[in-house]
Order: sequence, then structure tokens, then C-alpha cells
Amino acid sequence: MEMYPLKSAPVFKSRIWGGQALREVFGKELPPGQKIGESWEISDLPEGRSTIGNGSLQGQALGSAVRQHTEDITGSKSFPTPFPLLIKFLDAQQVLSVQVHPDAETCRRMGKGDPKTECWYIVQARPGAVIYKGFKSGVTKDQFAKAIREGTAADLLAAVPVSVGQCHFIPAGTAHAIGTGLLVAEVQTPSDTTYRVFDWNRVDESGKPRQLHIEEAMESIHFDITPDKLPVTTVGRLVDSNYFKVDKGHRVEGGEVFFSRGIMRVLIVLTGAGTIFSRQAEPVDFAAGDTLVIPAAFEGAMKFDRDTEYLVVTV
Repeated sequence: MEMYPLKSAPVFKSRIWGGQALREVFGKELPPGQKIGESWEISDLPEGRSTIGNGSLQGQALGSAVRQHTEDITGSKSFPTPFPLLIKFLDAQQVLSVQVHPDAETCRRMGKGDPKTECWYIVQARPGAVIYKGFKSGVTKDQFAKAIREGTAADLLAAVPVSVGQCHFIPAGTAHAIGTGLLVAEVQTPSDTTYRVFDWNRVDESGKPRQLHIEEAMESIHFDITPDKLPVTTVGRLVDSNYFKVDKGHRVEGGEVFFSRGIMRVLIVLTGAGTIFSRQAEPVDFAAGDTLVIPAAFEGAMKFDRDTEYLVVTV
């Protein structure tokens, strides 16, 4: 079959800290009245599998389509499963729990879990918004364990002011949390292994605290990670890791970007709108909030109807 840009139909996740900003900002058709914290744009995990929302493959799970058309979509005859990216939009109306994702060595040592490295691109931010990444200088494991018992863990975390357009790299082993009033595009390796170590002493709608994973988290955290060791980027190549690369693009109304064959790309549209044209497939419109897989076998041009910012992710 002729390959074409595959527009994602995401999976929405209700979260205690979520809201309806994904509807307000991107026009996503969220379940009404629910606190939607996460839109899983690209996912091939049992916890949520995104599907294709357009064309002849519409309704098929992305992972299934990749396994069926591996070389055409990925450019390789053999390709990792599950799909090696998990991409989300996050709506943090409240602060998220303090958590950590293990690295590969920790997973082997504990005999469970899957490693996860990620990055956060700040799409919107209220005045004064912060993220938490790593610790204040000199914090030890024993100090943090004591603070957890006393309910003061937040005092030891490094609060970092953020602004729209920043990309924050969060390697596995980093204690982290997204603060209140942020809309974030999150690119990560395909794992849902998350160990919550502190949840700001809050309770859910039934009056119960959420489950914590203190033992696993303390085993996974790298206590030497401080903000000065984690890059913050705003233009060009935002992330260049062993797992994925993220580049930022910006084109004005009337501009064009050409896609050549050979490389699979994932396109995350942050602002603006336009259309992708080719000789081999029907035009595909895109707008802010859309996420598309551009198959390796596709060749065409992305033309912009408005000033547009976007991220391009490759693996």
C-alpha cells in the first residue's frame, strides 16, 4: 500500500491533577466533566494503545500497523517492539506527584520494571510555574528518607522556574515532578514504570492517599542529580540521547518543509496549521495538538497555513 502521514487518535487518561485544558487549547474531544491529565498521543503499551485516525489504516492500533508494514513505516526490516516512543500531552492543573523512573541497571538489580528517560517541552505556563527536577545541592539519601517520613520531602527538591518554549531533559533516575499550571509535551521511552515517592500529603476524592512506592523509588533515585547537570534547550536540536532525538521547527505562513524517504519521523504540532501533500497519497491536514507518524516510505511536503511551531522526533 502507499504510505501516508498517520494521524494519531490518542488515549485519554483521567488523573487527580488533570483538567480540560487539552480541549480548551487543542480542541481535543475529551470526556466531559472528567479531569483528563494525559493524552497518550503515541503509545504501544498494554496500558493504552493509540490508534490511527485517518486514511486506509484508520482504527488500527499504531503498533499493529507498524508490525504489518514494518519497513514502509520505520525504514527497517526489523524494528523494536513495543514501538520505541511514548508521547503524551500533560495538563497539570495541580502539581504531580514526586516520582522517579528507573534506569536499566536498576531494573536489572531489582528484577522488575522498564527503564524510562524523558523530556518535557513547555507548551503553556502560568506566571510563576515551576518544575521539580533533582535535588538541592548536597541532599543525601538518608536526608530524603527522613523528609519523606516527616512529610517535608518537597523542601529538598530543586524547584526550577520554567517558560514556554523550554525543553527539559529528564534522564532515568531523576526525582521529578511537574508543577501546577503547566501544559507539557512529553517524549519518552516506552515504559509506564513510575515509582511515586511523595504526593504532597494529599488524598483522592474518596479521602485516601494515593499509593506510594517508596522502597522502589529510593532504590531508583540518583541523588547526585541537580538541575545544573540537566540541559535546558529552546531552539534547534532539543534532545540528542541514545533513545530519541527531538528537533524544534518553526515556519511562517506560506512556508514549506520537504520530507525525503528513508527516515521515520514523529511530528508533534504545537501551534498553527497546514497540510501535508504528496504525489502518492491524499492531502493530510494538521493543526495544533495533532501528532503524526511520517512513514519512512513517504515523500512529500508540509505546507503551512499559519505561523507554526512543531517538534520532530526520531529514533
